[in-house]
Amino acid sequence: MFLELLPWALFMLFVCAMLALDLGVFHKDAHQVERREALAWSAVWIGLAIAFNIGIYIFRGTEDGLEWTTGYLVEKTLSVDNIFIILLIFSAFAVPQAYQHRVLFWGIVGALVMRAALIAVAGVLLSTLHFVIYIFGAFLIFTGIKFLREQDHQPDLERHPVVRFANRIFRTSHEYDGQKFFTRKNGLLYATPLFVTLLLIEATDLVFAVDSIPAIYAITDDPFIVFTSNIFAILGLRSLYFVLAGYLSGLAYLKPALAAILVFVGAKMLVIDFYKVPALASLAVIATILTVAIAASLIVARRRAAVLEKAPALAPESGH
Repeated sequence: MFLELLPWALFMLFVCAMLALDLGVFHKDAHQVERREALAWSAVWIGLAIAFNIGIYIFRGTEDGLEWTTGYLVEKTLSVDNIFIILLIFSAFAVPQAYQHRVLFWGIVGALVMRAALIAVAGVLLSTLHFVIYIFGAFLIFTGIKFLREQDHQPDLERHPVVRFANRIFRTSHEYDGQKFFTRKNGLLYATPLFVTLLLIEATDLVFAVDSIPAIYAITDDPFIVFTSNIFAILGLRSLYFVLAGYLSGLAYLKPALAAILVFVGAKMLVIDFYKVPALASLAVIATILTVAIAASLIVARRRAAVLEKAPALAPESGH
């Protein structure tokens, strides 16, 4: 029993130590995260994930290693779409860049707790009620199709249920007080816009978790692989946000790629009793979808840039 729990305990100690190092040392003082710093942290998290994955290959074999790689890639990809929403939330609430890391840090801590609970619940459901796997599969296919049909729009965050809930439960202030989530005015405690922003980000992650957790259970039913690959993908989300926030609008085919991945893993769940898709095949399909989507997006972006450069030269001169 002790040997079975030891990997879980060591992994949680590692996560807690890295989070403490992140907030307590490297980001003790609020500051604007520059892209170079974000790139360095992204490299650290991806490097740690690769090292952990190599350990899975060595100690648990090729099959488990491939499943971990595929699970991590799926979760990392789905988390990228989450960045669009985070960017919108920060923009709507005019969150100063110096305080964005603090919000994302505590958002990640909350996400770890929520995802651990959801992973446990999903695992129990799948192990005791096998038909749930078909519900998950159908749900993922439905979500993927919905992704394709959705038009880009900006929701009214001021009327969001989470914002309304915060306004009912807490006294809310419309002014920031540094990086504080709560502040005192005339002896009364108020929630700052930073706290409301945090609540919105937590709610957003909960919605995305409902999609991503069934997706990874389509790849493997091993709870340790599901949990650790999911957590590694989430831990790197903060630095990934600061790296990609300025570039995501150029990835025109990201949403279709996410939709295709969701439909693929959903279909895997629906046919699992008849045919189990090999881990290597799953990895190849998902990697191909991502590669094609990124390459196509870059080609389209370059063509648009070329058209914009030529546009002034093609425009008729005034006065003739």
